[in-house]
Amino acid sequence: MEKFIDNLPPMDLMRSEKMSFVQLIIPVESSHRAISYLGQLGLLQFRDLNADKSPFQRTFVNQVKRCAEMSRKLRFFKDQINKAGLVSSSHPVLQPDIDLEDLEMQLAEHEHELIEMNSNSDKLRQSYNELLEFKIVLQKACGFLVSSHGHAVPDERELQENVYSHDEYVEAASLLEQEMRPGPSNQSGLRFISGIICKSKILRFERMLFRATRGNMLFNQASADEQIMDPVSSEMIEKTVFVVFFSGEQARTKILKICEAFGANCYPVPEDITKQRQITREVSSRLTDLEATLDAGIRHRNKALASVGVHLAQWINMVRREKGVYDTLNMLNFDVTKKCLVGEGWCPIFAKTQIQEALQRASFDSSSQVGIIFHPMDSVESPPTYFRTNIFTSPYQEIVDAYGVARYQEANPAVYTTIIFPFLFAVMFGDWGHGICLLLGALVLIARESKLNTQKLGSFMEMLFGGRYVLLLMSLFSIYCGLIYNEFFCVPFHIFGASAYKCRDSSCRYQFVPQMIFLNSLFGYLSFLIVLKWCTGSQADLYHVMIYMFLSPTENLGENQLFWGQRPLQIVLLLLALIAVPWMLFPKPSDAHTVGLVKYKDPYPFGVDPSWRGSRSELAFLNSLKMKMSILFGVVHMNLGIMLSYFNARFFGSSLDIRYQFVPQMIFLNSLFGYLSFLIVLKWCTGSQADLYHVMIYMFLSPTENLGENQLFWGQRPLQIVLLLLALIAVPWMLFPKPFILKKLYTERFQGRSYGLLNNSEMDLELEPDSARQNHHEEFNFTEVFVHQMIHSIEFILGSVSNTASYLRLWALSLAHSELSTVFYEKVLLLAWGYDNLVIRLVGLAVFAFATAFILLMMESLSAFLHALRLHWVEFQNKFYHGDGYKFKPFSFGSLTEDDE
Repeated sequence: MEKFIDNLPPMDLMRSEKMSFVQLIIPVESSHRAISYLGQLGLLQFRDLNADKSPFQRTFVNQVKRCAEMSRKLRFFKDQINKAGLVSSSHPVLQPDIDLEDLEMQLAEHEHELIEMNSNSDKLRQSYNELLEFKIVLQKACGFLVSSHGHAVPDERELQENVYSHDEYVEAASLLEQEMRPGPSNQSGLRFISGIICKSKILRFERMLFRATRGNMLFNQASADEQIMDPVSSEMIEKTVFVVFFSGEQARTKILKICEAFGANCYPVPEDITKQRQITREVSSRLTDLEATLDAGIRHRNKALASVGVHLAQWINMVRREKGVYDTLNMLNFDVTKKCLVGEGWCPIFAKTQIQEALQRASFDSSSQVGIIFHPMDSVESPPTYFRTNIFTSPYQEIVDAYGVARYQEANPAVYTTIIFPFLFAVMFGDWGHGICLLLGALVLIARESKLNTQKLGSFMEMLFGGRYVLLLMSLFSIYCGLIYNEFFCVPFHIFGASAYKCRDSSCRYQFVPQMIFLNSLFGYLSFLIVLKWCTGSQADLYHVMIYMFLSPTENLGENQLFWGQRPLQIVLLLLALIAVPWMLFPKPSDAHTVGLVKYKDPYPFGVDPSWRGSRSELAFLNSLKMKMSILFGVVHMNLGIMLSYFNARFFGSSLDIRYQFVPQMIFLNSLFGYLSFLIVLKWCTGSQADLYHVMIYMFLSPTENLGENQLFWGQRPLQIVLLLLALIAVPWMLFPKPFILKKLYTERFQGRSYGLLNNSEMDLELEPDSARQNHHEEFNFTEVFVHQMIHSIEFILGSVSNTASYLRLWALSLAHSELSTVFYEKVLLLAWGYDNLVIRLVGLAVFAFATAFILLMMESLSAFLHALRLHWVEFQNKFYHGDGYKFKPFSFGSLTEDDE
């Protein structure tokens, strides 16, 4: 047996890749190129030799800072391009090789130019907004001033007393000061202040003015015809023009402060119509010039951004790589001569040749006179875990790694999870109608794989896309289990022949006949039309035919008619389908289909016989079937986990684990639950009426009692006594021998160490600092080992019971899924279809579709997924899987992300 196992071919995914601890001695002149080539290869994980130093104490901290600054500038360019609505090229023009210093200078120039253009654009935009607001105020305020012309004051006094809320408003204000300000005027009479404010603030603004002036003011407002762009958020804002009439210097001061507090912009408006027109013409002229200048500036800015966007992706990738190289170089140490860098790390054994070739190429390309030294070393540390996966196996490996990364070289559960996980999901989700829906979703994700792979998806969609092949297998197994359960949206079909049962009389055929009539009157007819269209080459629209078969069955088909007599046939088929619904819903009072069935031939060839649906014993039969099936699956699954613990112990050469852990665990589990599984299969095969609950309970309470009618085979009672004794013996077998044997081995190994041979100085000097040949051992603590073994034994003994019971979730969820489907089908769809009203039928169909999609397909599939996950993590993996390793994370340019910038 051992020779047979040794001769088995190795599986790549069964155990992690063999790793080697290596040391690199790299000359300084070729260090950058060597790390770059290793980053392209992505098969060497460096160990940080400067873990005790802060990031600012490392050798290449200045280069890292420069790369971080360039990354900031590139993010600034990217934000500006997105803000401008430009699309950066997905296929950038390849720029000739450029040094980091030249790129740094280019980025600095582009940033300075862009910041200057943004500053000028902001100033121009602010001036444009102020002139536009001034123009709107002139247009709207004139109407208020004309209506209150009798209360007007001289133009010179009004223009002198109006103030500006913005000091940057230079051009228009200086014009008015030159042309319209005569000098000081008196402070008496009626005055006004005009301006513009955001529409959302106008009510609070008016209320505040009223309270501040105690009602001694007149407030007029009018909405602006144009929206004004906010220079900060670039959003268009609606504004309102206002004119406040008041009297007195104190009121003027209060109003100005309130305007400043609310962000209202005040502008002077002369009362003379001639001057109003003159200023309006001048403001319009300046607006036209500013608009042309702004457009030219935007075009120039977009042109500069487009030139940057062509190379942006290439620059981002280059800077990201350079930063990754210098971060890795910071993990290396200088040797004594300060001319070489020393690095250590882990690499797979199969990658040694590739790494050596990359290092030789780096030495040659950098014209270094000294080659790079690459040699393996001994290490006390446990190597990292590395599995080579593909797009199909990687999601299953992620499922296992979410529980814990495999210890180095221990058996990988992902090999078995690839098949067992979707199968256990399907046991709980078995319905081939729902499975087809999941299959269609998985096929859509796989068909659009290349497109979705390049898009940025949401968290839920990204998770769904990453598990597309898991979803594919789950859907296929769901279809398989659904065929076994004979459920298509909870409806059974005679797919594999007629039922093994028949009625005592002819009055019980209220399931098979109407089901066949209903299905084939609609979808069988549609299938016939599809084949006929293919054969005749007709251009008929089958969507139109089927829709109007329900909406308007008597309407002439016209060009959509495929054969003579199609319309009368459709009317007949529709009537048959309508008759079949009450035929299934309301059987005759004899109720013969539930009490009058007799078996007349061999069992149904595949899956559950459809005649069980609707019978009085349906629930009891399916409960018994699925519960026993769950126990069988659970016992097989747990036995597989214990078998993998044997292969682990044999691989690591631990005979103690085989003798005092694997053997008693197999005996204990199979003496109880293996025996129960045997009884279940035997009862199915023989058709016995024995009560297995009674058998298992009295196996413990009264093992010598006569079994009576519960005896399934000769010699059952002595066998049960032997199995019970074996289970009792297995408990101390697991608990006591291993700790005492470990203590004995430790005593024999170290009792004479103080009198051992002295090592000479030459041998001591030859030992590497991290060599595994050094004497590394910890003091043996018998109490700790014994307590650990006791906890492990108790956990297994109690877990054997609880884990077996945990597999009953397969039965519970399968039953819940089937019953939910039945409720939605019978109480929603069929109930609505029983009404002779199209609206009620459509509503029932919509509710059924919604419940199927969101409850049965989404919530139930998520529930089954989580329960299958628990069965793998707890019930299966705890039998053999330690999961205390750490992942192999090589330095690779392909794994660098935006977070690494």
